This record gives sequence, C-alpha cells and structure tokens, in this order.
Amino acid sequence: MIDRDSQRSRVYDAEKLVRAMFDNVASSSRREVQLHGSTITLPIERRFASVESVQDYVNRVLSLNWVRNTWPEAADPVRVRSRAGQAAAHYEPESATIAVPPGLPGRGWAMRELVVLHELAHHLAPRTPNGAPHSSSDSPHGPAFLGRLLTLVSELIGAEAAFVLRVTLHDCGAQEG
Repeated sequence: MIDRDSQRSRVYDAEKLVRAMFDNVASSSRREVQLHGSTITLPIERRFASVESVQDYVNRVLSLNWVRNTWPEAADPVRVRSRAGQAAAHYEPESATIAVPPGLPGRGWAMRELVVLHELAHHLAPRTPNGAPHSSSDSPHGPAFLGRLLTLVSELIGAEAAFVLRVTLHDCGAQEG
C-alpha cells in the first residue's frame, strides 16, 4: 500500500512558484532572480508547441545513457497524449502515459520542460514486475520522487534551476530524499 501523498500540495505550490520565476525571466531582458540573498541566473527552459514535440522530448530523454543507467524504468516507453481540460497534467502508470493539456501552441502552462520532467519522474519510479510501486513507503510526491525530479531538472535544465526548485520546495515544506 502506498502512503498518503502528504507532500502533493507542497510540491505543487513550489513548482507553481518556480514556473512563475521562469515566466518572469522569460519576459525580461535579464534572467536573474533573487533567492535567499543569492542572485541566480536561470537557464532557458524548453517550451513545446505540440503534444508531438513533447513526445519527441520524452523519447530523447529516456534514450540518454545516463538516464537509462540511473533508472531501469527508462527502458519502458512512454506515450504522451493530449488531455482534455487545462487544470492539470498527469501520469498514468497503468499505460505509461503522460497526459498534458496542450493549450495554445507554445503558451499552454503544461507545455514546458518543468512539467514534463515532473511527469517523467513519476514514470521512473521503481516498480515490481507486476507494475506496482517498488516501495510501499514512497508516496507519489515523496522524497524519492523529489530526488528523481531534482536530478532530471539539474541535468536537463541546469544546476541553477535545480537549486531554485530545491530551495522553493524546502520553503514550501516538502522534504526530499
């Protein structure tokens, strides 16, 4: 049995703040943010124009040697599909599917790298042969999930992005493994 997902709202709150930081610097001539007295230059976050471009990105990430060496689950393909409604993106473990609300090309809130990496972090969770979570103590947004997410963000977007996400998660009360 999986533990209650007690960190879910904290993780979502932190990610919403980080997405806002990326949005703010994307519309500015400067890419710097101030965080706890430090000035951080945020790297560029990829945005996607279509569900097909998200699928291409996911395929490329899962084919990276370091990703396959770190998480055996990366060998399992992921399907990306459009999701009705604009409220949320989600991962469907039964079918290894990421569902994203497409919004307008390049402008949908979920059509961005941070959201796609969040969903991929769910896919990369260890599973038993029957597809169940490997650890009954790892909730969907628990410490192990955050470890996977922060590794993906650090390696694919940049260490600065992972630092901002880590600090914001901490500020929102989420605990990583």
